[in-house]
Amino acid sequence: MRFPATPPAQLPVPLRRLGPLRVSLSTVLGCTHRRKLQCRSPIVSYSHDSPPTRRDVVLGGGSIFTLTTLSCIFSPLKVLAAEKSTQEEEEDKGVIGAVKSLFDPNEKTKSGKVLPKAYLKSAREVVKNLRESLQEDPKDVVKFRRTADAAKESIRDYLGNWTGQQTVAREESYVILERAIRSLASFYSKAGPSAPLPDEVKSEILDDLSSAEEFL
Repeated sequence: MRFPATPPAQLPVPLRRLGPLRVSLSTVLGCTHRRKLQCRSPIVSYSHDSPPTRRDVVLGGGSIFTLTTLSCIFSPLKVLAAEKSTQEEEEDKGVIGAVKSLFDPNEKTKSGKVLPKAYLKSAREVVKNLRESLQEDPKDVVKFRRTADAAKESIRDYLGNWTGQQTVAREESYVILERAIRSLASFYSKAGPSAPLPDEVKSEILDDLSSAEEFL
């Protein structure tokens, strides 16, 4: 027994014309049946049998792709520009600070005081060279004489430039160094220039040098 063939379902005219293209319900409701489904916001989906063409993909996703791409490109550029600007400002400040420090006759000490650079340099030389001289082994005549000569030269330069200078005369480092130099001179004036320095006197002078260094 044969059953009569069932005729295919008749699609509405607008849908038949579109073939495999399926229009969403929101689009149909916003369109008129007499026109060819032209809508203000066409939201279309495609059947598995007829995938979207390249033109459809370009037209449908062009705006989103463009906005996303531009956002990905310009956002990092803004961040880089801001970072570069901040870095340049910091570099400029560093250069300006270095130039000012180069021509500034004064310098801030470890204790926070601002003193003449020339004084600090001279006082540090006295501390360094006199300490090395006192710590040198007297049996090594060559090294001992070299360090002793360097200490004498530093002390001579220091006393010649800064003795009685009102800008530093009341500073702790000046008072302590003056005491250390007087102790050394007092011993040699009594015992003679070739007399070995006792450990007690040497220890006192080294302590004074360390104390003075804290204020330089």
